[in-house]
Amino acid sequence: MPTEGDLIISCKNKVLSEEGITPQEAEQLINVSDESLQLLSEAANEITRKFNGNHVDVETLVNAKKGKCQEDCSFCSQSAFYKTGIDTYALLPADTIVRNARMAMDDGVKSFCLVCAWRGPTERDFEHICEIIKRINDEVGIEVNCSLGFINEEMALRLKELKVKRYNHNLESSRSFFSKICSTHTYDERMQTNLIVKKAGLDLCCGGIIGMGENRIQRLELGLDLAKLSPEECPINILVPQKGTPLEFQPRLSLHEILRTIAVFRFLMSTTILKIAGGREVYLSNEQEKALLGGANGIITGGYLTIGGNSADEDFKMISKIGLEA
Repeated sequence: MPTEGDLIISCKNKVLSEEGITPQEAEQLINVSDESLQLLSEAANEITRKFNGNHVDVETLVNAKKGKCQEDCSFCSQSAFYKTGIDTYALLPADTIVRNARMAMDDGVKSFCLVCAWRGPTERDFEHICEIIKRINDEVGIEVNCSLGFINEEMALRLKELKVKRYNHNLESSRSFFSKICSTHTYDERMQTNLIVKKAGLDLCCGGIIGMGENRIQRLELGLDLAKLSPEECPINILVPQKGTPLEFQPRLSLHEILRTIAVFRFLMSTTILKIAGGREVYLSNEQEKALLGGANGIITGGYLTIGGNSADEDFKMISKIGLEA
């Protein structure tokens, strides 16, 4: 009878030969015992190295418009539905955002993402964003990515014309779990925005959040849907419970659950940039290297939307320490 080790090696060889694995095999992988987790991570690392080399994609972001979002996502401290006590502000002045982009460039970061907390931009706000992107292109030269919520085809094409590299719009959770975290929009609406992004020719950045109360199979369900979208980048966020939100007291995921999720997502998306995003410093602490040697090949540095993070210098040193390059 085949062992878990046999299963992992067989699935690894299928991915390396570009055959891919079935949903049934993926389910077996995500359910391997903790004793087989090291072998699973090593196999995911081998897949990463073959298809992505030793490069780690390092990105920083700016929360260009913070708080007062009219969506009720239960994980988010920026939702106007909850009293979380965070500071809020309207769309930042262009000079402030351009200055942040320049600082990221000076720190050695290769890409800079503009993020706004709203359902989607008004025409006026979108024009402001476009002017900011033009200035970053002209004055800084760093790669620009955007996360502006729901956009239409015309907006997506405009961003493409402005040489925006990637557009981020996460699925957040699996379809079967989505109604438990949001009621103001649907899973299908999020999926439709991602299809608009791909049609416009922008690179797609699409991932989700794990640790919101979903079970292991629902995390796999998310991974399978993401794989169908073939995103160029997939951020894996780990819920950091925020005061005042419905998930404030959500129990935290174990390190083993995080690492097995990263590994199986790599089996499903061999060439995608798997980016460990929000929560990595909180959950992985001194174990962050395990993620980058277990399927992940990207990070966000310098903090997130409402919580802090490692400095770029700390992250570059960590990457170098494990023999990888940024």
